[in-house]
Amino acid sequence: MKHSPVALAMATIFSISYVHANTAVSDDTIEQVTIIGSKAAVNTTPGSSAFIDQDTLDNYAVTDINRVLAKAPGVYFVEEDGYGLRPNIGMRGNSADRSEKITIMEDGVLAAPAPYSSPAAYYFPTIGRMSAIEILKGSSSVKYGPRTSGGVINLRSALTPDEAFAGKVDIALGSDAYRKVHALAGGRNDNTGVLGEVFHYGADGFKTLNSGQDTGFEKTDGMLKIDRYFGENNEHHLEFKGKYSEETSNETYLGLLDNDYNADAYQRYSASQLDQMDTEHTHLSLHYDYIISPQSDISIIAYQNDFARNWYKVSKVGGLSLGSGAEEVAAQIDNGSYTDSAFPIVQIKANNREYLSQGIQAELAYRTDEHDIRFGVRIHEDEMDRYQWVDDYTLTTAGTMSLLLAREAGTDSNRIDSADAISLFIHDTWEINDLTIKGGLRYENVNLARDDWGKTDPQRVNEPAMRRNSVEALLPALGFTYQVNDELVILGGVQRSFAPPAPGNQNAEEEDGWNAEAGVRFIDNDLRVEAIAFATRLDNLHGNCTASQGCNDSLIGNQYNAGKVSVDGIELSLGNAWQIGAVQIPINVNYTYTNASFDESFASELDSWGDVEAGDDLPYLPQTVMQIETGVKSSRWQVLASLQRLDDMRTQAGNGAMLSDTDIKGRTVVNLSAKYDIDNVQQVYAVIDNVLDKNYIATRQHGAIQVGKPRTLQIGYRVSF
Repeated sequence: MKHSPVALAMATIFSISYVHANTAVSDDTIEQVTIIGSKAAVNTTPGSSAFIDQDTLDNYAVTDINRVLAKAPGVYFVEEDGYGLRPNIGMRGNSADRSEKITIMEDGVLAAPAPYSSPAAYYFPTIGRMSAIEILKGSSSVKYGPRTSGGVINLRSALTPDEAFAGKVDIALGSDAYRKVHALAGGRNDNTGVLGEVFHYGADGFKTLNSGQDTGFEKTDGMLKIDRYFGENNEHHLEFKGKYSEETSNETYLGLLDNDYNADAYQRYSASQLDQMDTEHTHLSLHYDYIISPQSDISIIAYQNDFARNWYKVSKVGGLSLGSGAEEVAAQIDNGSYTDSAFPIVQIKANNREYLSQGIQAELAYRTDEHDIRFGVRIHEDEMDRYQWVDDYTLTTAGTMSLLLAREAGTDSNRIDSADAISLFIHDTWEINDLTIKGGLRYENVNLARDDWGKTDPQRVNEPAMRRNSVEALLPALGFTYQVNDELVILGGVQRSFAPPAPGNQNAEEEDGWNAEAGVRFIDNDLRVEAIAFATRLDNLHGNCTASQGCNDSLIGNQYNAGKVSVDGIELSLGNAWQIGAVQIPINVNYTYTNASFDESFASELDSWGDVEAGDDLPYLPQTVMQIETGVKSSRWQVLASLQRLDDMRTQAGNGAMLSDTDIKGRTVVNLSAKYDIDNVQQVYAVIDNVLDKNYIATRQHGAIQVGKPRTLQIGYRVSF
């Protein structure tokens, strides 16, 4: 990968910023990078958005992002491992697979391992260490590409304390040997601040193997922040952020057949006993802010993300792929019905990949009495290096596995996908009395490359097969809010949606179209009501062939085009709180209805599409999603319950009645949380997920059934100092 463009851009931007270094300003300071800023700012956003603060995260002792996202309308997810390690998030009719259609950031920086060259990746920041979560859909997301089809999620890490010394410790134990330790401490001396943080959690898993191995995980995050304000009036701010995480999880894509699921939903076939994911992630960033004047400031962030993972997992059993007979052979071994004289061969593929994502971005703000104008630029490059192999094992009828043949690394998938991108935007917030107009224009220029050495050149000594694609797009957006009176706001907006093609897209066709929304927002003290209708018309829907979909091994990494797609829906939310004596009874309801269908007929190699007829529903998209949350709060304690309802989902494009043996039945899951304040700094809490112990299918994407997590209990203690 070429590093010179980023380095040159960094030097250029920093030199420009220091031209004004002697300008005298007030003592104002710039806080963490945000896209919304606060709960109050949500009220003036022209479109659906959500701000989930630290108190809300603490209420649920959240380590699973899926539980958090259930609080926001227009957002849905497909569960996978039960712990939220690798979430699948979608917004407003866009595919949830590997969160490939949304822009995910941490502190305003792209968080996906390779957001341009490999959009469907297997990394998500640890939600348990975040201080807030911002979710943005609609026209305002034009500032945060590259993917504007769905929306934006910005995860905000812990802030450096303003005190000389402060911090917290949070420990918890729970079902299936669940354990968690979260500690952070830091402080500020004059103009310098330091924060250190460690977050470790894990569990033995809720599934069982006949061989006795655990099916859980261990994950550890560490973060260091050092910042300093300087200049005559502290107009300069420089922050270094370093982050390291590692994970070992004993997860598999080898799911259960229906009859085995019905007999014991939490069993795993012996053929998956060696399946294990190992990951390592490193993040470095340098963030510079400069308040040029009371009317203007500039923010510059240089960043680098390194991510390595190897998921050693079953790809074939008895020569058959997942979803094409592998599960049947694995089941026969475990139930004693396997009759062939020779033991079956289990092929375990080392899905070994390394990612690099780096760049520099800058944003200049200029404010007048009526306008808040933002100019932004990002120069970015990323790559994914696939260097994989397949080992053969024998599987006996006793359920034991023995290595038969170990192959050389690079003898299976052996290629590098890469991308260079330049993004520019301008965005203006224009206030005219009670009318606020937000308009912007984004430009994306993307160059994509694939270098493929095939399966016979593991040392990469020969010239690879090459593919080069490029695409550029101009993306306008316009939104508004109109304050009818103190309580009522009318809002709306339109934007061009866009997702760049991946290197595996044979035709190098981008995904583009238009998103529109309109609605009302009513706020009166504790009462909040919002109703937003949305519509999307895509000219070319992308579908990525991933192992998470049960896609054929030979096709993984390919990206397919589906032509025109229509999405229509409505988001409803309601919140209120009643004070009865010394207690408060809150209620929050959100509901999303989505109708998404293909407008054209075509045949596809992507399993979840197959042979599509115009009018077929998109797969893995529930038509309705709803959450109801209520409880009782006092000054020192609270008990909250949430009910999550997910509608039936198709696993393949289709129409008409759902099929019980191939589709996913809807479910209702109830969660419970409680906490008690011992004093001003100490707190105990308890969380029960899936209180009713609902047995449900989470996904069939890997060719068979993956089950949702059963009832689990977590008890914890946290102290602040």
